Amino acid sequence: MNLHMTGHHLEITPALREYAHNKLERLSNHFDHVIDIKVTLTVEKLKHKVEATIHVPGNDLHAESSDENMYSAIDLLADKLDRQVLKVKEKFADHHRADGGVKHQAVG
Repeated sequence: MNLHMTGHHLEITPALREYAHNKLERLSNHFDHVIDIKVTLTVEKLKHKVEATIHVPGNDLHAESSDENMYSAIDLLADKLDRQVLKVKEKFADHHRADGGVKHQAVG
């Protein structure tokens, strides 16, 4: 997983980079096919905003979150992306069902 981080009106400290990397690393635990993640950290007055785009095979997932604290904004973003990645994983798994996608109903 490649992680590209940029800061807008913000210098990305090693601690902030490490925190974001650790939070976003759990995405690859759920879905091995994450190619790269592009994260943009922005500060606008008292609002800290985090945006991320994840490139997975056949799809690009995008999420953003904002909070008064950059670390909690990263937490919110990681939760949003986690839900999106699990949804993509389910679609990917359902597409290749063993019974051809036909649901069997009980007759009786």
